[in-house]
Amino acid sequence: MARIAGVDLPSEKRIEAALPYIFGIGLTLAKKIIKDCGLDPDKRTKNLSEEEINKIQRAVETYKVEGDLRREIQGNIKRLQEIGSYRGTRHSKGLPVRGQRTRTNARTKRGKRVTIGTVRKEIIAKTATPVEAKK
Repeated sequence: MARIAGVDLPSEKRIEAALPYIFGIGLTLAKKIIKDCGLDPDKRTKNLSEEEINKIQRAVETYKVEGDLRREIQGNIKRLQEIGSYRGTRHSKGLPVRGQRTRTNARTKRGKRVTIGTVRKEIIAKTATPVEAKK
């Protein structure tokens, strides 16, 4: 199993499909890296030689991936929050940042909500039972 940029690449997959397992490398960049290294994109990860793995590692090191990229993204978000920008406040509140509507939808960003009507019925049912038992 090849380990590149701190990520174990799946050994059964083609190298072209395995490289996007690294955060910051998509399919397009993976194809570019493979082309620059002069490798066959259909070659399986388990069939790569040490020399080929080293070539890929050197090519990947030129890009910002994994931890460095994650830190930069978090730093950008933190900077937006500190300067008090609109985008920063949206990040802080856990709401969509890029102008999407929130009256309906936005469930992914805001999280799963329970319908208010159902919760009230359950609370009323729980509180009503002991009162009826006393009578």
